[in-house]
Amino acid sequence: TNCLTTAWRLFKHMSEEQQRYEKQLIFEHPAFAKLCQQLLRDSRRMTRGDLVFSLHAAVSLGVPQNTLLVQTLLRVCQEKLNQLDNRCVSVLTTTLSGMDKDKNVSALQAGLQLLVEQRISSIQDIFILQNLMKCMGKDVPVFLKKKLEMALLREIDHLTFPNALRVFLALVAMNYCSYPILSACSKKIQENVHDVPFRHLILILEACHTLQYRNVKLFSALADYVNSTACLWDKRQIVLFLSACESLGFQPSELLEIFAEKVTEDPEFLNLKNLLIVLRVYSRLNYVPRVQKHQFFETLQSCLNKYLPQISDTELLKAAYSLCILGYLPHQALDELLRKDSKDELIQSDDLYKEQKQMMLRCVKTCMELDSPSFTKPAFVVTENSSSLVSLNLRKAQEALIKLLGDENMFRQNVQLPYKYHVDFEIRMDSEGKKVLPVTATDDHPDPSVQRLALLFVPLSAFCMGTTHPQGKLAMKKRHLNKLGYHVILIQTRKFQEMTNEDAVEFLKGKIYLENASSSSEATVQDNI
Repeated sequence: TNCLTTAWRLFKHMSEEQQRYEKQLIFEHPAFAKLCQQLLRDSRRMTRGDLVFSLHAAVSLGVPQNTLLVQTLLRVCQEKLNQLDNRCVSVLTTTLSGMDKDKNVSALQAGLQLLVEQRISSIQDIFILQNLMKCMGKDVPVFLKKKLEMALLREIDHLTFPNALRVFLALVAMNYCSYPILSACSKKIQENVHDVPFRHLILILEACHTLQYRNVKLFSALADYVNSTACLWDKRQIVLFLSACESLGFQPSELLEIFAEKVTEDPEFLNLKNLLIVLRVYSRLNYVPRVQKHQFFETLQSCLNKYLPQISDTELLKAAYSLCILGYLPHQALDELLRKDSKDELIQSDDLYKEQKQMMLRCVKTCMELDSPSFTKPAFVVTENSSSLVSLNLRKAQEALIKLLGDENMFRQNVQLPYKYHVDFEIRMDSEGKKVLPVTATDDHPDPSVQRLALLFVPLSAFCMGTTHPQGKLAMKKRHLNKLGYHVILIQTRKFQEMTNEDAVEFLKGKIYLENASSSSEATVQDNI
């Protein structure tokens, strides 16, 4: 056992190439065959610790699973299962998690599951608990996941920083979101954020995405740490971190600003893959640099132009779409995109992502028209009511508007606009924004001085996490509705639904009368909740 475990300890710290070479030397060494034969003979006389660690070392060194040695060790572990202490159970669970399913492995895993269920109340070691969670995986019954959770919560006061990282990843492996445990781990990580290796920064964010765990304080602490040490990181590392933030819908604004400066100063590191990631991050998170905005976009466009001869059709569409969402038109890339579209090369009829690509192409063409410097606000926008019925989540808003304005003729609902844009409710007001006008009257005599308000009820996910900053697609829609002459009011659907009827009326009153009146001369006012 000592020979095998020592070999494994040395082996696991080697590079992959070294491991292949050493593995061949080990397996070809005559003493190794004798060692395995002795292990086979003595397996039933071994102590529980030697038995479990021998199996772990043999499997880890790459001894084939279908050999007599490994299968014998598995059967002996079954026979001695009830004799194993908690540490041996943890090691055995780790070993089995890396093995293929077969008769002996499955039988041993089933026995381990029963044993853990019986002993869970006596396990007090957090390291063992998190290891069991990680290695038993997502196939564990829910009741056992809950028992493991309760056992870990009993010991949560003894949680250390290293274990906090391990527990985070264990919950992902088990596909189980425990808010009390995640909250405790997050607090410990925030306290020791300067000791978190870069690789673990990414793993933490990916774990939160997998578990759908939203903790703005944790994400902010990680982003502030990366921001304060940005000069120490490779730019490609920051790209990975920003990509992980983007998948969560979290906008690390200060880091995005600093990174934009780095891109502008030295864009050579941007290969095609990193360029596409950067474009996706800034467009989805709707971040336009405060400083050197024009230089940043020019740099990205220059990099994109460099890759045009080798870029795929899908990548070209994604890149153009990302820049257009930000309100920037990359003319050379757009010319190439339209050329491919005119030849029907862009979207194939059997493309699995045909609908998504069609949507992206439609958005690009809309941006080319509405975001063009030559576009002027139309005096009158042709609209139509798609339906007189409103969805269930808008009934409350409809009733509040009727109570506030006194009549259904004072607003329109389900309004369909050009460019396939849709508005939940439209309200028209006088030029001073103090009086709501009946819809029918303004329809008969279009008046350019009449203000049009567009009420959009949107989910929380349409905003960057923890803020009222709209994400890319919503920001683009708001910008385009402004171009069409609308003052846009964004309302978080869930927050509105949680209001009492009286509060809902007062809320809309403030949005329509007070806020609109104070911002009638400012087209870019922030209206979000």
